Amino acid sequence: MQVYYNHSGIGDVLIFPLQKGEDRDNVHHEKHGDVIKITDSESGHTLGYNIFQASTYFNLQENGAIALTEDFLKEIQEVFQKNELDDKLDIDLSPKFVVGYVKEKDQHENADKLSVCKVDVGDELLQIVCGAPNVDAGQKVVVAKVGAVMPSGMEIKATELRGVPSNGMICSAKELGLPNAPKEKGILVLEDSYEVGQPFEQ
Repeated sequence: MQVYYNHSGIGDVLIFPLQKGEDRDNVHHEKHGDVIKITDSESGHTLGYNIFQASTYFNLQENGAIALTEDFLKEIQEVFQKNELDDKLDIDLSPKFVVGYVKEKDQHENADKLSVCKVDVGDELLQIVCGAPNVDAGQKVVVAKVGAVMPSGMEIKATELRGVPSNGMICSAKELGLPNAPKEKGILVLEDSYEVGQPFEQ
């Protein structure tokens, strides 16, 4: 998960997005000192926070996307307390893009071009429905777990594809936004040197 800071572009503001709002007309802003809480007024879901005067609270050495760590999350929680905002940040910071190993691949019972794969991601075995023509058992692949946000902005959710549950996505190089991604359809197959469960760093 990432937060964003660009002093020269937008000023001394730390942008902390949590999810996208369905309708911009329903976005509500609530001020707590230097912290603006952004919510969807229809659903009540928290969409994110903007922290103003960010450089007075954090040691920010870089512009752009900043990885959110446990320590950084604690610092943000302290800023909330200083600004009398009681929100608790219970956020899963485990890696969302990981190396997986395809243990099994079976034909989808309701779709000729879909496969049902059992993928070991280190700490769990995920069932993922995949439409790539080159997916096969025995491969090491990149898995976007539920909660991952793709470079396109699409969030990966638990779903059903033609009646079969799918929890994650086996990714292509193009979907990962990798340079020189091949134009042909197909997942990215990793070399054997990658360890199952390790974060995939782009």
